[in-house]
Amino acid sequence: MSPPYLFVFSSPFLRRRHVRFASNALEASGKLFLVSLAARPNVIIIGAGPSGLMAAEVIASAGVGVTIFDRMAAPGRKFLLAGRGGLNITHSEDFEILLTRYGDALPRLRDALEQFSPKALRAWCEGLGESTFIGSSGRVFPARFKASPLLRAWLKRLASLGVVLNSRHEWRGWSDEGAAILKGPEGQFEVAADATILALGGASWPRLGSDGGWVAALERAAIATAPLRPANCGFLVNWSDHFRDLFEGAPLKGIALSFGETSVRGEAIITHAGLEGGALYALSAALRESVAASGEAVLRVALRPDLSLAELERRIEARDPKQSFSTFARKSLKLAPAAIGLLQESARQGLLPLSAMDPAQLAGFINAAPVRLNGVAPLARAISTAGGVLFHEVDSNFMLVRRPGAFVAGEMLDWEAPTGGYLLQACFATGAAAGRGALQWLSEQTGAPESFVSRT
Repeated sequence: MSPPYLFVFSSPFLRRRHVRFASNALEASGKLFLVSLAARPNVIIIGAGPSGLMAAEVIASAGVGVTIFDRMAAPGRKFLLAGRGGLNITHSEDFEILLTRYGDALPRLRDALEQFSPKALRAWCEGLGESTFIGSSGRVFPARFKASPLLRAWLKRLASLGVVLNSRHEWRGWSDEGAAILKGPEGQFEVAADATILALGGASWPRLGSDGGWVAALERAAIATAPLRPANCGFLVNWSDHFRDLFEGAPLKGIALSFGETSVRGEAIITHAGLEGGALYALSAALRESVAASGEAVLRVALRPDLSLAELERRIEARDPKQSFSTFARKSLKLAPAAIGLLQESARQGLLPLSAMDPAQLAGFINAAPVRLNGVAPLARAISTAGGVLFHEVDSNFMLVRRPGAFVAGEMLDWEAPTGGYLLQACFATGAAAGRGALQWLSEQTGAPESFVSRT
């Protein structure tokens, strides 16, 4: 048995509801001893991502025992993946503008974001010895541009606070008596605690731990959820074989993507199945809903958004008639081969070939090339997840109204946000809020003094 281990054994005595917290199992001299911890409140946290770890820090800092269970072999797997290209931990823009990034979920997230703001998050990083800096786009990164040093320092702090982390443990819901059901390397068992934090993530990148399997357990407990859907995701396009063979994996840089009244500058990547990339992710919620409603969405691609239509038309009119379109586009319009190929592919699928367009039509086409999206890339490949526990199922502290003492944080809740640091910011903030909520709950249940909560 791997130490230390937190159990409620199947013994009727240990499963009685009046036992506040059953035991801490410690292995010593080859024998198993049960140590009563009834005098000290204890909390279990399911999930060792940013939300769960932040909740653990808030709670353990108040002197409460915390044990984390995670289904993966090591904590923070998706957090580490986010750091591979530079960990964009939050954003430096005006706070009121930042709040708008959370859309319809803002009324339920505002307090958490105000309590643990981007400024507070950066100060927290500094406290772990990881300074941060603001990039040219306003995004905030650790100075070392990696997640691993921050995670190592964080885990060291949690260990110093007495937090126990148990890996390879999968949460399977609650027993009839309200204990958490877990399956670990040594079989299934039950754990009872004074409070529980659920921070199991969404359903993107399931190989890193967040597979959405918790939805079924919550449904069995009559807790309503919105279907989990891809967010910050790629989209499917019926490319011709010729275009796909030539340009799969090629970037489209310095473009602007438009859908409806919204336009976003950035870049995208041509994939085997369609398109993905940062500029597309910013539009993904609206595009996803359009595809769901009508089966498709028409994305407009501006390949030279820095040039006005008048300037494009002027250059087209000055074109040497002996030049091929590809040569002209490369030399006079400074378009990359993939951008030229996209224009040709888009025209092929339309009613008018490029050669039949007059200068005004071609100028308009270059900065509004239509790309028909006919599907959404799989959830497993998405950056994040939309959907989750509906907000009417939780109170202002993110406690489940149908399961007092159980709290939900992070991507399990029904919200979404674009990339740019907004996702991690809300995961940290809701984890901290759930931790504060658990402390308030413990204070109310145990009659502990208010200082028990205010220490956080």
